[in-house]
Amino acid sequence: MSYLLRSEPVSRIHPEPQPLDDIDHFDHLPDSLLLLIFDKVADVKDLGRCCIVSRRFHSLVPFVENVLVRVDCVISDDDDRRFSLNTASISDASAGGSFSALFRLVFAPIFKPFQALGQFLGPRRSLSSLEDETDQSGVTHHSPTQVLKNFAEIRFLRIELPTGELGIEDGILLKWRADFGSTLDNCMILGASSVTRSSSDLESPLLDDDNGNIPESFYTNGGLKLRVVWTISSLIAASARHYLLQPIITEHKTLDRLVLSDADGQGVLSMNREQLEELRVTPLSASSASKRTLVPALNMRLWYAPQLDLPDGTVLTGATLVAIRPSESKKEVCDASWLADAFEEPFGTAARMLIKRRTYCLEMNSF
Repeated sequence: MSYLLRSEPVSRIHPEPQPLDDIDHFDHLPDSLLLLIFDKVADVKDLGRCCIVSRRFHSLVPFVENVLVRVDCVISDDDDRRFSLNTASISDASAGGSFSALFRLVFAPIFKPFQALGQFLGPRRSLSSLEDETDQSGVTHHSPTQVLKNFAEIRFLRIELPTGELGIEDGILLKWRADFGSTLDNCMILGASSVTRSSSDLESPLLDDDNGNIPESFYTNGGLKLRVVWTISSLIAASARHYLLQPIITEHKTLDRLVLSDADGQGVLSMNREQLEELRVTPLSASSASKRTLVPALNMRLWYAPQLDLPDGTVLTGATLVAIRPSESKKEVCDASWLADAFEEPFGTAARMLIKRRTYCLEMNSF
């Protein structure tokens, strides 16, 4: 009797390892970790790109909690053009998906100074008309309200305009920060007629020989009038931003914080969870003259320095800080805790230096 011995193929006994290039490592990551990654991505356009990577990504993006909507351009509505995200290059890849709006995002007509934001984000037309609207280049326009509708669990929403609303001449500093509930809670404005650098870091700052008093020339050379214009303009810009956010706040009840800023760093509107809930419960009072929230009667505190030398060598000429609260508010207007933290450095230091000077009280009627 004879036996035929055959050896098993090596490949069956010891299978060759699978090339690393063939392994999808994301398949081994839990959904919770992917959502943390998407929260770091945040930008709505980048999240839109993630949606076309895989069905899994597409199903997870709606549950992102941290979303950033960055507007690319602002154009006057004189010729019926729009706020637009420049994303036409990837729109075709996702035209059939529910997130196609993320790739062709346009933010409704921009206003003439102080009135444009009243139309931004405001759904004045039906959603269907916004979805079907197409410009001459074939790019479909969508409102931010429609785009954000795809997100179900937003906790922190940031919207960034490309520029501030206020037309400020070169060299002039004007920054504001406002907190709103159903109406204005507080506002801080920091301005200066010029911002320069000290000629020498060793140069000693000017001695404070005015005892914090405003010089007589401030009233006669238009200095006070200019500060009043800065204050009113900043309040109008802030109230216009607040007005346009109402549809988004109403729809996204999971929001814990909302910030509407601009790339210039000119103005920041901020709302925390309590303020967001207040707006949902108590409807805002709209101004009859334009699409913005009515500004209530105000108590204001003003600090002024003809020249302010900051530790980093920045020199502010005609430095002015204005703190504002509604007249009916029980909170102290010149509370140093919220004034000092309102602005990034070096302007936070400027605010802390100014509030040590003499305080001037002003009042303003509702408008």
